[in-house]
Amino acid sequence: MAAIMAAGLVVLALLAAVAAPAHATDYVVGDSAGWASGVDYATWASGKTFAAGDNLVFQYSAMHTVAEVSSADYSACSASNSIQSYSDQNTKVALTAPGTRYFICGAPGHCGNGMKLAVTVAAAAATTTPETSTSTPAATTPPTTTKSTSTSSTSSTGAACGGEARLGMGILAAAAGLAGLALMG
Repeated sequence: MAAIMAAGLVVLALLAAVAAPAHATDYVVGDSAGWASGVDYATWASGKTFAAGDNLVFQYSAMHTVAEVSSADYSACSASNSIQSYSDQNTKVALTAPGTRYFICGAPGHCGNGMKLAVTVAAAAATTTPETSTSTPAATTPPTTTKSTSTSSTSSTGAACGGEARLGMGILAAAAGLAGLALMG
């Protein structure tokens, strides 16, 4: 009986290692410059790998918007048929599936002057380490608690995700129950 319980504990430990959720990366678009005129977003995106589950965080002033558009509307700088449009000045867009996503500023003339971003989203990796790409926002954006970076994204690991913590507690409870059964049998 004790051997069966020990085997059960090993299986639970393996399940915990495999089932632990991957953490998403939050990318602050434009880093410290944010979503603003005069930023080369193609260069900003070129050194990054975006995966399903990651988020784009657009921080911008009231004179700008974020419009997610089709490839054709991206090329034409047209927000008239946008998939989604935002103007809250602090927009978090979830990258939920692989493929290319297109974003432009809907203010007249801004996209034509370079305020546009295309990101290619890869499939989510089975396991990743927790990361957050952050930067200090410009004075016109809402305050956040982020770290400054000028040339590359930074990583920080934090507390476990809510789902991961619940999974861990469930596994611990199951292991304790099996251990109790092994001692009683």
